[in-house]
Amino acid sequence: MKINKILYSISISALFLTAVSCERYLDTEPISDQTVDVNNPLSTAQRAEEAMTTIYSDFGNEYWQLDYLLNGDAQTDISYAGADNVQNFQQDEYRILATNTNVNRDWGYLSNFMDHCNKILNYVDGAGDLSTVRKNQMKAEASIFRAMYLFHMVQLWGDVPIVTKSFITINSDNFDEAYTQLYPKRQSVNDVYAQIISDLEGAIANAPASSEKYKANKGAAYALLAKVYATKPNPDWAKVKQYSDLVISQGYSLLPVYDHLFDSNHEGNAESIFEANGNASNIWAWCTSMYVGTDWKKFNTPSNDLIKTYNDAGDIQRLNTTVKFSAVGWSDPYWSGNNFPFMNKMRLTDGNQNFYILRLSDILLLKAEADVRTGDFSGAATLINQVRTRVALPAITITSTDDGINKVLAERKSELAFEGHRWFDLKRTGKSISILSQQKNGSGVILPYTSNINQNRLLWPIPQAQLDKNQNLTQNSGY
Repeated sequence: MKINKILYSISISALFLTAVSCERYLDTEPISDQTVDVNNPLSTAQRAEEAMTTIYSDFGNEYWQLDYLLNGDAQTDISYAGADNVQNFQQDEYRILATNTNVNRDWGYLSNFMDHCNKILNYVDGAGDLSTVRKNQMKAEASIFRAMYLFHMVQLWGDVPIVTKSFITINSDNFDEAYTQLYPKRQSVNDVYAQIISDLEGAIANAPASSEKYKANKGAAYALLAKVYATKPNPDWAKVKQYSDLVISQGYSLLPVYDHLFDSNHEGNAESIFEANGNASNIWAWCTSMYVGTDWKKFNTPSNDLIKTYNDAGDIQRLNTTVKFSAVGWSDPYWSGNNFPFMNKMRLTDGNQNFYILRLSDILLLKAEADVRTGDFSGAATLINQVRTRVALPAITITSTDDGINKVLAERKSELAFEGHRWFDLKRTGKSISILSQQKNGSGVILPYTSNINQNRLLWPIPQAQLDKNQNLTQNSGY
């Protein structure tokens, strides 16, 4: 019986290597001439540091460079999908199929990113020539990243697997555990959030200082915790305010000029909490040419609604920073070719573009939302007005909870457009269907595809390719 189990393990291990290693191992490790210890792939400081570099190199991946912004904005009233990818059109028009290749690749990317984190968390203690202080910091950074990616997954799909182990070898001793981690079941949303919170709260003590803006730092952990406590089922608004205040206490401040956030002359600035460093040797920020330029139709075309929002409010500073108009050699159902809009926050086309993962105004407006939810309308208005004052807009007042949430959402829309937040903001506040079903074209006519939006469409389908590979997964309702 034991022999049969070992033989079966060997057979399944081969299957694992065929199905998994190409995605998780073979093409994700930095090149090195070191021999890998099969019992501990991070047995030296060099190996451990290479594994950390891999985690940060993921900012150069298609997920961050393209999909994250499309997921957060092209599914909303901020932008149209743009370009000519039919998979993106499915997202834009709330008719995603389980066979959508964007959805499948994002599941794969996020799973791989978390596996990179698990390598550090599972094996870095075995790096004999690495100091304990450095090991603990690396584990803290990896925990913050893993929590962030799991947060992305739970918002996109709801119940998702919780995978905390990275396997280098599979044998009869670890076979059962390996099977549950490589072919995992979906876990409840509540369990997923508990894991996220555990990772983030456990990372704070050893995370890099908040001043290290290109690392997963203490300020980033605080900011993510504020967002997580606001987003999870039964939000804890006291915790949102607690962690927002901890962010604010780190010494961040709003830049006096809004455009300086994106002009590439103020990188790692006072408002930045966590920033992807496009100037780093391990990140090539190729994405900008996907959004700006007149040589071909680009992705994430600003919507008529977004331009109207800026113009109606007299919000000229943020309009000019966020959107650029040019004459082009094409048109579409929304815009003519003689004055076509492009998202303008990603501007450098030389591969050195930085982009924000978290910045202060996001957290100020999140705290304003928490204030509204707890009845502090005056406190919420003060925070919103702090953001509005920078762009020379008049102060607002708040008269009720619904009025406050609507004003928070309106400010977040104008302040954070094309930074990947809108889809998740609308879902968190329960406003997705009421707002997105009323999207209009430039003539004021409701767009026909908005009738597709319903409660089921607020979660993506589990990719059919993943269901085919893993019989332990189940599909979301409505797909």
